[in-house]
Parts: sequence; C-alpha cells; structure tokens
Amino acid sequence: MSHKHLKEAFISNLNGTSLLEISVGLSLAPLCLLCRGLLLILYYLHYGKPLSSRKYSLLLDFLVLVSPLVLSCTVLSPIIFFVPIIIAAFCARIFSNIYSQRKHKSRVPFRQIVQEFQKTYLDPDYIPAVTVFRVYVNLLTSISILAVDFPQYPRRYAKAETYGTGVMDLGVGAFIFGNALVCPEVRQKSYVAQPPFSNLAKQFFSVWPLIFLGVGRLLSVKSIEYHEHTSEYGVHWNFFFTLAFVRLAASLLLAIFPKNKSWIIATHLAVFYQLGLNTTPLKMFILHGSNGRDTRVGFLNANREGLLSLFGYLAIYMASVQVGLYVLKRRNSVRGWMEAARFLLLAALLLFLLLHVSQAQVDAVSRRMANLPYCLWVLAHSLTFFTWFVVTDLTLVFTKLLVEGSSVPSCWKVVKAPDSGTRHESEATGREGKLVEVCLISAINQNQLLFFLLANVMTGAVNILTDTIHSQTAFTLCILHLYMFLNCSVMHILHAKKIVLKFW
Repeated sequence: MSHKHLKEAFISNLNGTSLLEISVGLSLAPLCLLCRGLLLILYYLHYGKPLSSRKYSLLLDFLVLVSPLVLSCTVLSPIIFFVPIIIAAFCARIFSNIYSQRKHKSRVPFRQIVQEFQKTYLDPDYIPAVTVFRVYVNLLTSISILAVDFPQYPRRYAKAETYGTGVMDLGVGAFIFGNALVCPEVRQKSYVAQPPFSNLAKQFFSVWPLIFLGVGRLLSVKSIEYHEHTSEYGVHWNFFFTLAFVRLAASLLLAIFPKNKSWIIATHLAVFYQLGLNTTPLKMFILHGSNGRDTRVGFLNANREGLLSLFGYLAIYMASVQVGLYVLKRRNSVRGWMEAARFLLLAALLLFLLLHVSQAQVDAVSRRMANLPYCLWVLAHSLTFFTWFVVTDLTLVFTKLLVEGSSVPSCWKVVKAPDSGTRHESEATGREGKLVEVCLISAINQNQLLFFLLANVMTGAVNILTDTIHSQTAFTLCILHLYMFLNCSVMHILHAKKIVLKFW
C-alpha cells in the first residue's frame, strides 16, 4: 500500500464516539475561557493594574485557551471525563481566592452582591459569546484537521464514515451555525426598510473568496496527489464550496420568505430531505452511487455526498438564522441574559429529545448525508456550546464586580443604566477597551478566514514533510503546539498592526 493510500485508510471507515463524550469535551473551551478571565482578575487584585504586556498576554492566552484543547484531543483523551472536573476545581479555587481577598470596601453580604449583579447593565452592542463561539469553532477545527493525521488523535474523534458522531463531524455543522449567527440578514436592523433582494447581490460578491479557495484546494490536492477522504464530500467537492453555496441558497430563501420564519423553512428542508432519503432511492445513491457499486463516473456520482448534503447544511443554516435573530435581540441587563440562557438551554434539551426520537424511529446520525438526525444533533450541541459561553461571560461579569477596576478582554462591558442620561462606561470598561488589543480571541476574530486558510496550508505542509502516522507522542505534541502557536502568532501580529485582510 502506498503512503497516500495508507493515510487515506488511516482516516476512513470510522464510527465516531458517544454524545456524552462530545458534550464533556465541549465543556473544556468555556472552562478555559473562565480560567483565563479569573487569572486576569486575580492578577489585577494582586498588582493593582491589568496585564498589559503583549508578549505575556499572548503566552497566557495560548497556554490557557489553546494548549488544553491540544492536550485533550491527544494525550489526555483517555481521561477526558476528568479534565473538565480538574479545570472547574481550579477555577473554583481561583474564585475563592478572589472572593476572600477583595478590597475591604467591597466586603458586602454575598446576597447583596447577587442582587446588584442581576441589576447590572451590559453593553447591548457587543455580545462576546458570539465572537468566542465562532473563534473556538475555528480553533477546534484547526487543531483537528492536523491532529487527525497523528496516531495520538483518537480514531473515535475523527469523521465517521457513514453513520456516527465524531468530534470532527460536529465541527463541520458548527461552522455553518457560527456563520449564520452573524450573517447580514441577522445583523440587519429589523426596522430598516430594505428591498427584498438587496442582500442577494452582496452575497454573490462576498462568497467569491470561498469559491476561489475551494478551487485552489481542489487544484493543489490533485496536483500533488495529497491524501483525501473521497466519501467525505466527493471527488471534486470540498467544504469551501459547501460554505459558499449554502450562503447563496440561504440568501435567496431569506429574500423570498420572512427571516423571522426561517425555522419553518429549516424544518421543511430537513423533514422533506429525510423523507426523500427514506422513501426514494436517494439514500442508496448517496452511499453506493447510481450503479450500487460506488461508481464515481459523472459529476453527480463523483460529488454526490457534497451536492446532496447541501440540503441538510442549508437546514442547519436557516435554523441558526432564527437563533441569531433571538440572540441579537437587544437586551442590556444581566437578568435579561440569564433568561435568554435559560431559554436556549431549554431549546437545546428539546432538540436532544427530538434527536433521541429521530435516531430511534427514523435514522442514525450521518454527516455524510447531513440527514435530519444530524441537523438536530448539530443544532443541539451548538446551542449548548454557545449557551455555556454566555454563562461563562456572566460569571466573569459577576467576578469583576467583586474587584472594582478589573477587566477581562472579550468579556461583557458593564455600563450605566439606560435611564441615567448619556451612557458612561465604567473605569473597567475603559481599560477593557485597551486590553482587547492584546487578546488572542479578538486577534483571530479579525481574520477568521485567513486563520482557517493558514491552518489548511500548514496542515498540508506538515503532512508532506513528515510521516505523521508513525510519529511518537513527544514529536506529535511539539508539532501541534508549534503549528497552533505560529498560526496564533500571525493573527496576533496582524491584530497588533491593525491589519484586517478582508476587502469583500
């Protein structure tokens, strides 16, 4: 077997892992974010000033926000159920330290602190959980696309062949979810009168980089005979094409139908697509081709997975637009966001219930087909993941109230009440605005597509230059950390120089 075929076999015929293990793994990112915030508040408490060094800020962010994710999907994967408990215990210890050492003038009864916290007003124009969700999906995807080629990455985390729930299967859908949260139709103010097809022309222009990258990936993979998993999207199709066509189709649907009814469109798409899979030869065509023997003759046969899974991804996108409309609804109080978090968790629980029913009565989760259970699974886990970030931000806001003047980058800013005349930002807010310049999350957010593209290029380079399949553990960890640190450093430098490589 050639080295190319050996690598293809290494990432093929896999069955995924359990929903519980994925849920536990997803809790790591919010806990890491919480840990970073608490450490910064503790630093301010001890030194009376925020951490302002760019070098040390990057190092802290990488060690706390990125490195645990690399370790959790490699050497710590056998004890993944204990890792969140350890990080949560560490966070609890830091919080206890902050609470016991806060200034004497702030020593008020805990019940009064909670009451004041619930009445706190937050900046309604910036929702950090949206940014953090999208950045972390990008980070997790970037780690996985290289780590999957090493033996230390558990095979159960990789993409399942036909049925199954691998971590990377969720990453694809979560990318769609994150894009829909900030699409123009969601960010557009509801009271601004817009022609029905005003956004459609803009979307045609905005997706050309994705199509360009898709063509570039196709040509580069074919020209160097890079290993590829054909049953993932097909012979010529790839995820860049999927992102582009889903955005175009969604813009067309949102130009025709009211955007506040997008969940109805999503339901119809997912249900009717599933009916087509179950009642017609469509499923057999996707899995085995038109001749039943996995033919790849003709464009449709060659790319059947990528083309037909667009229906499922489009359903995820439309449902996520509905989520985005709810999330970006103007609310400026802690109490309002606590109610929103409660609603989102209840919605996620309902989706998990529907997922259980659909898997028992309809079909198993299949990323390859992007069927109804897959749509429900992606939406349930993405909602849960996003809600944990909201809860994390609220926890950091509460902790900042304990230490007057402290601040955390990419966290909610506390503002004066709306009825207090002109809005005045607190001292913490002012400092926070400066700290955001040295925040890795903000840096990646400014150039997300470039970050993802750079990760793909570096992944290809590592695979060409090294024998990843037979790598030792120490070598694997060094390569993965160096790969992520270089990628993050580039984003950090671009952000420091205020360079945003986006002109479309």
